[in-house]
Amino acid sequence: MSDIEIGRAKRARRVYAFDDIAIVPSRRTRDPQDVSISWTIDAYTFQIPVLAAPMDSVVSPETAIAIGQLGGLGVLDLEGLWTRYDDPTSLLKEISELPAATATARMQEIYSEPVKPELIRDRLAQIRAAGVTVAGALSPQRTQEFYETVVAAGVDMFVIRGTTVSAEHVSKSTEPLNLKKFIYELDVPVIVGGAATYTAALHLMRTGAAGVLVGFGGGAASTTRASLGIHAPMATAVSDVAGARRDYMDESGGRYVHVIADGGLGTSGDIVKAISVGADAVMLGTTLARATDAPGNGFHWGPEAHHSELPRGNRVEVGSLAPLAEILNGPSAVADGRVNLMGALRRSMATTGYSDLKEFQRVEVVVAPYLQS
Repeated sequence: MSDIEIGRAKRARRVYAFDDIAIVPSRRTRDPQDVSISWTIDAYTFQIPVLAAPMDSVVSPETAIAIGQLGGLGVLDLEGLWTRYDDPTSLLKEISELPAATATARMQEIYSEPVKPELIRDRLAQIRAAGVTVAGALSPQRTQEFYETVVAAGVDMFVIRGTTVSAEHVSKSTEPLNLKKFIYELDVPVIVGGAATYTAALHLMRTGAAGVLVGFGGGAASTTRASLGIHAPMATAVSDVAGARRDYMDESGGRYVHVIADGGLGTSGDIVKAISVGADAVMLGTTLARATDAPGNGFHWGPEAHHSELPRGNRVEVGSLAPLAEILNGPSAVADGRVNLMGALRRSMATTGYSDLKEFQRVEVVVAPYLQS
């Protein structure tokens, strides 16, 4: 691939977002009911390839249970309101009603309450009691502090999620998390991310991670591009990380690391395209925050939005479209790709003739940048 000249001192690679690509039907079609969209990672099989993002506007203990019962995996933010307050319901309502001008400052105050280990234990126990797969997320900065509490609580899957996570963090002031040692010593599968490049993903795969989250500031509530100048168009990022997975399989003698797209997934079409360029599953934030039963009450925000020193996100109004069950599995009363996400994925796979997700990763893709109307 040839580089583009930015100026005499800098060249850059051309990269693509999901809006820049499209999939192409083949000679065969199938019945949508004959298509499998199940997904297996480690010892766990899910009926839909969806992880709910660990954000307070998306996942509460109740919605984690609901998503599990619908066939996906709800990941609880173990540094969120549910592990800082006994009952954060009134605070969630307050956040949704804050004026835009004061929302960030007030959220910083609300999230200054310390995380309580006993609440981590109790929230995970509540999810486990419902009989669904239990998953919780910590940032790399808090993993050392709380992971023993998380594992003791009986978590099935552990997620280390940040704006970016590297296998080699350099610090002169603190002892960095040794991911390879940490993952090796845990008895549960670990998903880490975000990563947005081939090299970063390959290093994360070498730590023993079961899955790698692909993304960097690509969500609707993120302002990372505006505040830090960093952005990773997702079609290229997912494809690059899928290339790292392929090469790591050769390097490791066949060990398969799952690629999970995390960001830029506003519609069902984006989910389809993410899998077409190599994702095994998707982590959804904004799309699930639109559920009428989501804890954000029609608003969405991530942990970057209330960072104590440099907020890199906004509380955004996403509206309330339909119950969570309909957002995922339909039926839909809107035609814009925001409801019945899994029905759209099945139909797209059936239209292009593929029977399961691994097959669908081989679908033909073209560069077709369209202005969105």
